[in-house]
Amino acid sequence: MSLRTPLSRLSRPENADSVCLQCWRRISRTPMPARRAFSSVSSSRQGAVAARKTRNSFNKDYFWANPTLREAFGGSIARSTRELQSSVVGVRAGPDTPSSNPTAGASQAAPLQTTEQKDLPHRRRQKARQSAANENDGEAYPIAPDASAQLAAISSKLPQRSLKRIFTTYLSLTKPRLSFLIVLTATAAYSLYPVPGLLAPSATDTPSLSTLTLFFLTTGTALCVSSANAFNMLIEPEHDAKMSRTRNRPLVRKLISTRGAMIFAIVCGSVGTAALYFGVNPTTAFLGASNIALYAGVYTPLKRMSVLNTWIGAVVGGIPPLMGWTAAAGQCAHEGTWQELLFGEGSAGGWLCAALLFAWQFPHFNSLSWAIRDEYKNAGYRMLVWVNPAHNGRVALRYSILMFPVCIGLSYCGVTDWSFIATSSAVNGWMTWKAVEFWREQGHKGTARGLFWASVWHLPIVMVLAMAQKKGLGERVWRSIFGYPEMEDEDDLYYEVGELEEEEHSKPVVG
Repeated sequence: MSLRTPLSRLSRPENADSVCLQCWRRISRTPMPARRAFSSVSSSRQGAVAARKTRNSFNKDYFWANPTLREAFGGSIARSTRELQSSVVGVRAGPDTPSSNPTAGASQAAPLQTTEQKDLPHRRRQKARQSAANENDGEAYPIAPDASAQLAAISSKLPQRSLKRIFTTYLSLTKPRLSFLIVLTATAAYSLYPVPGLLAPSATDTPSLSTLTLFFLTTGTALCVSSANAFNMLIEPEHDAKMSRTRNRPLVRKLISTRGAMIFAIVCGSVGTAALYFGVNPTTAFLGASNIALYAGVYTPLKRMSVLNTWIGAVVGGIPPLMGWTAAAGQCAHEGTWQELLFGEGSAGGWLCAALLFAWQFPHFNSLSWAIRDEYKNAGYRMLVWVNPAHNGRVALRYSILMFPVCIGLSYCGVTDWSFIATSSAVNGWMTWKAVEFWREQGHKGTARGLFWASVWHLPIVMVLAMAQKKGLGERVWRSIFGYPEMEDEDDLYYEVGELEEEEHSKPVVG
C-alpha cells in the first residue's frame, strides 16, 4: 500500500474536459513522484501473504458468482489452492523460513503468484484437460489380471503339501482363462459344421454331434493348450519376473520346481494328443500337437527376436477352430484322410473360421499391449506396439477390415444364412470404426481402451450370430414349432407327376 502527495493528486485531474489539450499533454509528461511504502511488513512477508491469499480473494470476485465458471474451474482451482497452500507450508516448515531467510521465502512464493496470474481461465482449462488425458493414457485400462498369477497368489497362502495347494499350483500352469476361451472357439466351429438332421431327437441320427466325440474334442484340446502354456512358462520365467502381469506366476515365485512343471507339460501334451487321436481322428490330433510345437517352440522364443511373433501367435489362435471343424467333418467323411478333412469338399468353412480368429487377434492384442508397452520394452519383448507404434495401428485396422470378407465367405460357402452378412457387418463395422480411431490417434485419447473393449465383445457376438444363423437352422426350428410339412424327394415328385400324366391320357375323349 502507498500514499500519494496532495500535489500529485491535484496534478492529475480526473475530468479531462476542464483542461485544454496542450496543458493535459504537459501534465502527462511530468514524472510521477516515487511511491512510499505505507506498510511496515517486510517484502518477503508480503510475498508469502500474497501467495496464500491469491485464490481466497478470487472466490470473492464477482466472476466467481457465475455458476458456469464455478462448475468449469471449481475443481482445478481447488486443487491449485491446495497445492499452493502446501507449498507455502513447506516453505515455512523448511530450514529457510521467512523469519530466518526472508529472501528464500519471497523467491519461492513470488513465482507461484506470478504463474497463476499469467494463466488465464481457458489456459488453465486446457492444461487440466491435457493432464487428464495424460493420466488416462498412463493408466492401465481395465485389463483382466493374469489368471495364473491370481491362482499362484492363492496357492502361496495355502498350507504346504495340501491337496488344494498342489491342485491350485498345477492349475495355474494352464492359464485357465485362456485355455477356456480356446476350447470355446473349437466347440463353436464344431457346431457350425453343416451336418444333416441337426435338430433330430436322436443323437445317432447326427454322428458329428455325438456326446462322446464332443467330450474327447474338448478334453484333448484343453490338455494340449495346457501343455503349450506350461512350456511357455518354463521357457521364460526370468522375463516374466520383469512384468507386473506375470511376475506372480508359479515358476517365478518358486511354488513349483522346474522338473515338476516339465513333467506336467509332457503328460498333458501326451494325454491330450492321444485323446484327440483315438477319440476324434488323427488329423485333429496332428493339429493339436502342431499347436503345442508352434506356441512353445516358435512363438515363445520369437517374442525376443522379431515382431513377427504376433503373426505366429495369430496362427496358433486360428488352429483350434480348424480342429473343431475337422472333428465334425470326420464323422461324415467317406475315407477320413487328412486331404479330405482339410482340403476336401466343404472344408472351406473350417478355414474361414480359422481366418476369423486369426484376424481378430490383431486388433485385440495390439490394443491390449498398448497399455503395457513400456513393460514389454523393459522385458525385452519385441512387440509392434513400441517398435513401430504407427504400424501397430495400421495392422489393427487392416485385419479389422479383413473380417468383412471372412463373414461374407461363411454365408457364400453355405455355413450360415445370407442374413448373417447384415448382422455381422454391423458388428464388424463397429470394431473397424474403433480401429480407425486407434490408428489415427496411435492409441492416445482413450482409443486403445475403446478398441480393446470392442474386440472383447466382438468375438462372442459374431460367433453367437453365426451359430444362431446357421444354414437351414431357422427353417428347421420353424418346422419343429409349427409343423411345416417337409418337401418330398425329387424322385417321389417325378413318379407322382408321371402317374398324373398317365391318368390324363387314359381318360376317354368326349367329342
